[in-house]
Amino acid sequence: MLTCIIRYQIDPTKRDAFAHYARNWGQAIPRNGADLIGYFAPHEGSSTLAYGIYNIPSLAEYEAYRARLAEDPLGRENYEYAQREKFLLREDRTFLKCVSLPHGG
Repeated sequence: MLTCIIRYQIDPTKRDAFAHYARNWGQAIPRNGADLIGYFAPHEGSSTLAYGIYNIPSLAEYEAYRARLAEDPLGRENYEYAQREKFLLREDRTFLKCVSLPHGG
């Protein structure tokens, strides 16, 4: 199992737009095959860092999931929404494997 952590730099004046985006992914991500842990917006400290976190079985499964997500009506709408509203300034993905639990979690 891999955990994908998406680190976003967001426009701090557009937090509501990011929250809308996150709620949409809250529906589309699980529907297309990933185990969503959640989307996290700034609360205290940095006003520009936000995260999306989900689990996926493998990188091969990730590629299939991304293809399904791109075809999902809400997924397409959300991609377009982010482009139109310009609240995402940067987006980085990291794939991590849990090593602290027996058998990798």
